[in-house]
Amino acid sequence: MLIDNLPLGIENFEELRTAGCYYIDKTRLIEELLQQPFKVNQITRPRRFGKTLVMSMLAEFPDIRKDSSAIFEGLEISGNKELCSTWQNKWPVLFLSLKDIEDLDFADAYAQLADTISDLCMEHSYLAASDKVDADDKKRFTALKERQAGKPAVKNSLFLLTRMMRKHFGKPAILLIDEYDVPLAKAKEHGHYNEMLNCIRGLLGKSLKTNHFLKFAVVTGCLRIAKESIFTSTNNFISNSITGDRYNRCFGFTESEVLRLLSDTGFSDHAEEMKEWYDGYRFGEEEVYCPWDVLSYVSDLRKNPSKRPENYWKNTSHNDIVRSFIDRTDLAVTDKFETLLAGGYVKVKICEDLTYDLLHSSEENLWSILYLTGYLTSIRSEQVTSEDGEDGQTYLKIPNNEVKTIFSDTVVEWFRAKVTMMDRKPLMDALWSGDAEKVTKLLSDLLFMTISYHNYKEDFYHAFLAGIFVGVGYPTETDKEHGDGRPDVVVKDKNNRRVIIIEAKYTKSKSGMDRSCKEAISQINLQKYAEEFLDGYQTLICYGAAFYKKQCMVKKFDYTQKS
Repeated sequence: MLIDNLPLGIENFEELRTAGCYYIDKTRLIEELLQQPFKVNQITRPRRFGKTLVMSMLAEFPDIRKDSSAIFEGLEISGNKELCSTWQNKWPVLFLSLKDIEDLDFADAYAQLADTISDLCMEHSYLAASDKVDADDKKRFTALKERQAGKPAVKNSLFLLTRMMRKHFGKPAILLIDEYDVPLAKAKEHGHYNEMLNCIRGLLGKSLKTNHFLKFAVVTGCLRIAKESIFTSTNNFISNSITGDRYNRCFGFTESEVLRLLSDTGFSDHAEEMKEWYDGYRFGEEEVYCPWDVLSYVSDLRKNPSKRPENYWKNTSHNDIVRSFIDRTDLAVTDKFETLLAGGYVKVKICEDLTYDLLHSSEENLWSILYLTGYLTSIRSEQVTSEDGEDGQTYLKIPNNEVKTIFSDTVVEWFRAKVTMMDRKPLMDALWSGDAEKVTKLLSDLLFMTISYHNYKEDFYHAFLAGIFVGVGYPTETDKEHGDGRPDVVVKDKNNRRVIIIEAKYTKSKSGMDRSCKEAISQINLQKYAEEFLDGYQTLICYGAAFYKKQCMVKKFDYTQKS
């Protein structure tokens, strides 16, 4: 029987298991985690790789207030009886997610933080009635719950809660903090980074540093923020990022897991396109798929079995980092971007310890962000040519087709925005006057400025032309039906009753450009692109354009002089 209950968008482990959703077992993380000594474990992975669901699973397992045996039954961790007898439902757990802390100004973002702490206190309201908890702590707790506490009390809240839980249960608490860096990332975007950093440093600092009421803490995020920024003097602190050797099968789907999912849903024939679009991320030595994309595509296939893969990432996260990288005129990144978009790799130095206020301060930091947030991935050492080998360098590539579309779409938007700011009157004057030689030069100059993608395929040049004619002051059509086909560009000047038609061709050699220009003009004639404009328009100027890499050749054909 084929399964159909996919957990798309469900981030609560208990809800997922209780509803009987399809689940790819990641409970090995619990065993891996508990087998190593630590006080604070920081785990960073790109967004959309299941961190919140994994943290929710981790919260359910040891929670002393619950009986989680049913929701873990049949999963890998349930087979480790010794570990279960020591840890399962034996420890107090405090689980806080900061992923929704965002607003345009600090006052509102702080209010959201205070609300989140209030909600956390409400979840543990039993502490206010405990006869084992100090009366003054109860007053502080009540003030937090009722949103009457000041900033110092909010910063001290996690330490207070762990102290109260230690008194109430007679055992130290496990503290789980999900997406700790989201408030900092959003604050940097909205211009109140320093204020939010002060809050998060206060909130996490005391609760993680020399906290005798703490059994251990796990903190997840997207970036490994420099320890001195938040976790100063935190003892027994370990960090695991995508370059580490732990938990790498616990975030994302392995190929065998994806193939099993496709088999269980009846879509095994889509394995190749699934791999091309959503695989390619490397965590340590493991290659994994993005789980959000895999589940989204399978869900769409259930609705439409002929559905083609698409970019699901663009609707779930901001791609401003790619755009900001291209916009940096002080960085020589154009050639590297072209190499990546052509399927190659670049070698760069990666800095894993970052601070959000300095993310854009250097090219090294920018490449690091693209890598650590999943826009780029590392390649295996055997894929690096010997002459490229260099200590301290990481070799990065675009992981799959989905991310490649993000890069190429961003390049198109960047180019259009850049060209829109330029004076294109000389180009239009040359086109209207029929000066093909000048048009060739001006288009070549523009072509040299842009970043190539699709490895110089014909659709790259079509997009290039389309971008140039956006907002030129004349009604412009691209790839719209005329005659018996679809010319690449049609520009109309109704006031002066004149039309420009451009057909573009891609050629594989410089020597073939002249022939390609003539083929483009021939296509205009054979497909009768200009026929409908003979009635009313007095001047029809047709151009055949040929492109080879970053070179252009344009030839004119005056349709009004056709014999």
